[in-house]
Amino acid sequence: MNKQLPELGEGTVHICVDMQKIFDTDGLWATPWMPRVLPRCVALTEHRPDATIFTRFVTPITADAAHGAWQDFYRRWPQTTRERLDASMINIVPALARFAPPAPVFDKPVYSAFAGTKLPAFLAERRVDTVVLSGAETDVCVLSTALGAVDHGYRVIVASDAVCSFSDVGHDNLLSLFRERFSQQIVTATVDEIIDRWQA
Repeated sequence: MNKQLPELGEGTVHICVDMQKIFDTDGLWATPWMPRVLPRCVALTEHRPDATIFTRFVTPITADAAHGAWQDFYRRWPQTTRERLDASMINIVPALARFAPPAPVFDKPVYSAFAGTKLPAFLAERRVDTVVLSGAETDVCVLSTALGAVDHGYRVIVASDAVCSFSDVGHDNLLSLFRERFSQQIVTATVDEIIDRWQA
């Protein structure tokens, strides 16, 4: 039993971060072991589709349409800008897309789901106090979203077997960081442990 994991109630939501075709194995930003964690993301979503939120990382039309240092980023990855990218690559992978609706989808222009979106207001309106995170990538958008949730005062639970990264080293280091450096505000737990504590 994970003694750090609290009972989860009606103030809990599951945010499934950027499980999109662009990050799947045939995408431009392929995350090779996304298929390995996808069934765990599906299991968590199936448990409470009404309390699940999906995010999508949406690239700018062109590199010049981005702001600041993001312009340099997209000059490095011009094929991912929307003027060149197959529009379907932005979509949530089909195994999860079938849950939207009831799950809403929030598009974001940067790593964190809490920046440049209406998500904070949405969560506040629903009196959310706990955020469960799954998705991609552990050491980029999941990390940024986790810290954004902490900054907004939410209790954060990272589903350790439902997150993935292009970098095995980055993934492992971040899970260790969550456990060792942020343990007061971020808990890691398996999907089965989360479901066991989050009964409808």
